Amino acid sequence: MANKYLEGNFAPVHTEHTAVDLAVTGTIPEHLNGRYVRNGPNPVAEVDPDAYHWFTGDGMVHGVRLQDGRAQWYRNRWVRTPRLVAALGEPPRPPRPHRAGMLGLGANTNVISHAGRTLALVEGGVASWELTDELDTLAPCDFDGTLPGGYTAHPQRDPGTGELHAVSYFFGRGNTVQYSVIGTDGRARRTVDIEVGGSPMMHNFSLTDQHVIFYDLPVTFDPVQGAQITVPRWMRTPAQLVLSALIGRVRVPDPISAAVGRTLRGNANLPYRWDPHYPARVGVMPRAGGADDVRWFDVEPCYVYHPLNAYDEDNTVVLDVVRHPKMFVRELHGPNEGPTSLDRWTIDLADGKLREARLDDRSQEFPRIDERLLGRRYRYGYAISFDTQGEAGDAILKHDLARTTTTARSLGGGHRVGELVFVPHPGGAAEDDGVLMGFVYNSDTDRSELTLLDAATLDTVASVHLPARVPHGFHGNWLPDAT
Repeated sequence: MANKYLEGNFAPVHTEHTAVDLAVTGTIPEHLNGRYVRNGPNPVAEVDPDAYHWFTGDGMVHGVRLQDGRAQWYRNRWVRTPRLVAALGEPPRPPRPHRAGMLGLGANTNVISHAGRTLALVEGGVASWELTDELDTLAPCDFDGTLPGGYTAHPQRDPGTGELHAVSYFFGRGNTVQYSVIGTDGRARRTVDIEVGGSPMMHNFSLTDQHVIFYDLPVTFDPVQGAQITVPRWMRTPAQLVLSALIGRVRVPDPISAAVGRTLRGNANLPYRWDPHYPARVGVMPRAGGADDVRWFDVEPCYVYHPLNAYDEDNTVVLDVVRHPKMFVRELHGPNEGPTSLDRWTIDLADGKLREARLDDRSQEFPRIDERLLGRRYRYGYAISFDTQGEAGDAILKHDLARTTTTARSLGGGHRVGELVFVPHPGGAAEDDGVLMGFVYNSDTDRSELTLLDAATLDTVASVHLPARVPHGFHGNWLPDAT
């Protein structure tokens, strides 16, 4: 059976490169001193195409270092979990005590810097990993022992305090997710367990100046799939019964969670499915509040991976989200259940209602903003066009939410655009005064480039030519040098 998430530019690369003094077309702004890094799945060995889900592939981080207008290096490195080290035939690494989460899957979803550390992130109770500046793997990250049991792929940094806010999910937590705040010292200073409707895949959340927003939507842990990928065939029926009785209802006992974690493997199926009987709702909690302060608002069934932004306005909370009509119903290898849209959900805290409106009906994903305005009223957002097959397109979309207009710029049919991050120009720049930065794949050359666009006009500023292609992946960020 064919699996498109193993073909074309989804296919893994098999070489770790170190290339220096990269060729550049155009001019790299000289103030860009730091690293652009992006994470994504890249199976290290042959996998079963019938079983493989894109979200479970071994993690590989790609990075480009810019300095004084030059592209100093490109590197790509697998995140070396114990299983991946063994698959590469490398000597085992001495184990380090940690409480970071399960090690069977690789950290393949995001990469950030915080408190002087570079972190490869993943979700669902799986361990995140600390990397060196050159992207080599150091150790699992549990934030100095202050946050056990896994983290999230999508922390959000408060632009005022520099703290990381997050919502983490894991099938072993029962019917709760965990809200956490990591201080600028890299240690958890606050955690709150929030009761939800079962065991949802809560990939993301939203943060405003005053509130934390939870997306409790109908993609939930499937015990049947969970048993298939964690236990031998002869044990699957009793395992399914045990998991069905526990998951989404009560906290799974640590011995069972540990046993499942030891057998959970990467490059396999994903144990989450669309549940048409699960109520779709959005929770709103005051940032200083607790679990008892969450208010829930019904929404039409759908799925949200990525909010664009959210903010408070008078007695309402405004949520701009990329809405998927469903998820993991027919397509069980990746996120492709029909066209997406950019929608606005306005929660009226006075009358207790959530109202939905369409902002843009073009299929799109990977929305980003000027993160100096995260959680605050803003004007511009950026996203990547997607085609009818659920794959990244050749166009960048710039949404002007003040004028309710969208500008699109196509890079040409042979190009496929990855997520673009906004980097402001120094010196108190305006909201769209900066560059958009990300990897773009060119099918004509079978190579990728780090592309820099003017965020105001979408014109190309510079292209850094890489020695190989960067497979389609997930999330990247600009990590500036410390000043």
